[in-house]
Amino acid sequence: MLKKILNIALIVIVVAFVVGQFIRPDFTNPPVNASETVWASTSVPDDVHQVLVRSCNDCHSNETAYPWYAKITPSNWYLADHIAEGRREMNLSVWNTYSPKKKMKKLEEVCEQVEQREMPLPSYLWLHGDAKLSDSDKTLLCNWAKAESSRIQSSIPAG
Repeated sequence: MLKKILNIALIVIVVAFVVGQFIRPDFTNPPVNASETVWASTSVPDDVHQVLVRSCNDCHSNETAYPWYAKITPSNWYLADHIAEGRREMNLSVWNTYSPKKKMKKLEEVCEQVEQREMPLPSYLWLHGDAKLSDSDKTLLCNWAKAESSRIQSSIPAG
């Protein structure tokens, strides 16, 4: 009896997995308006640019390079959720649409999260080891974020 139940359960799981391959999230990147990007509105030195592209772009921009596992259910739903959440939190592709106050807050969070090893997500680093931030990368990002935040603060009219 137990063997029969296990066989039925296995068949149900296999069928659900196969059917799931036909139900996929949309992995079309939203269009990028170059004038709205962080690169258009912010001073981003080349070394900072390289770190942002290598370690942040896939989840925090509209220029995600989708990996092979984006084609496999259920990992594709997990991935879609993380990318959507990342874009909601901070999107480098729409940076220039943020208010100065929001930009300063996001820059502060960049520094906090890389220093606390919250970003990039540990689950992302499992398959994207090249995105791991070295101590010098973290210092570079934090120094840039603080300098950029100060620049934004100084450009806000007093009053």
